[in-house]
Amino acid sequence: MKHLQTLESLKLWAIVPAAGSGSRFSQTELKQYQIIEEKTVLEHTIQRLNDLPLTGYVLAIGAQDDIAQKLPFRAIEKAHFCQGGVERVNSVLNALNYLSQIAHPEDWVLVHDAARPCVAVENLLALLEYAITHKTSAILAIPVRDTLKYVDQTQKVKTTVSREQLWQAQTPQIAQLGMLKHAIEQALHDHVMITDEASALEYIGATVHVVTGRSDNIKITYPEDLELARLILQSQQKSV
Repeated sequence: MKHLQTLESLKLWAIVPAAGSGSRFSQTELKQYQIIEEKTVLEHTIQRLNDLPLTGYVLAIGAQDDIAQKLPFRAIEKAHFCQGGVERVNSVLNALNYLSQIAHPEDWVLVHDAARPCVAVENLLALLEYAITHKTSAILAIPVRDTLKYVDQTQKVKTTVSREQLWQAQTPQIAQLGMLKHAIEQALHDHVMITDEASALEYIGATVHVVTGRSDNIKITYPEDLELARLILQSQQKSV
C-alpha cells in the first residue's frame, strides 16, 4: 500500500493484553494457551501482528504466568513483557507506561486481543494505512447484521433496535501512544467504564474512525470457539 512507506520515519508498536482469566472460557484453563494447529492461540495472534512492520510488541501478562516468556514467538527479538492488571484496561495502561520509557508519544500503537488469532493481514494493513494517511485513531469493525432486541430484566422484548448505524467493534484498535495513554488515564481517573481503547478516546473527545473488517476476525470466548478458529485459520491458509 502506497502510504506505508511513511513507516520508514514512524514507529509502530503492538500491545497484546494477555493477563485476563477468561472465566467464560474456563475456570481453570487460559484460552490464549489453547492449541490450534500445533501452536497456542497467542502464538497465532502474534504471528499475524508481525506481518506488519512492527518496531516491537508488548505482552501484558499475569503475575503468575510462567508460559508466555517461554513460547517461540515470531520475531522474538521484538518481544517485550510487562505485568498485566486487574482488568483489560489496566493491562493496556501498564503496557503503555512500559512503552513510554522506550517510545515516543507520537509513535503509533495497535492494541489487539490475545484471543483474536484470525485477523486478516489485509485488514491489518488497511487499518494501519487509514490511521497514518488520515492521522486519526481507528478501529476495525463490522456492521451489525442481526436484528437487535431491547429486553427487560424479565427477558421480555421491549422493542427492536435499529441497526442502521450500529457497528460491532473488533481489534486491533490504533492510536498514537501519548493520546491513548492520556485518554485511558483520564477515563480511569473519572471512574468511566472502559470496554475498549476507542471508548477511552471517545471520552476525551478524540476522533475515532471505523475501518471495515471481516466477520472471521472472531474473539475466542467460549470453548466451542476454538474449533471455529481452527477452521477459519485452515481456510485462510488455503486461500493464500
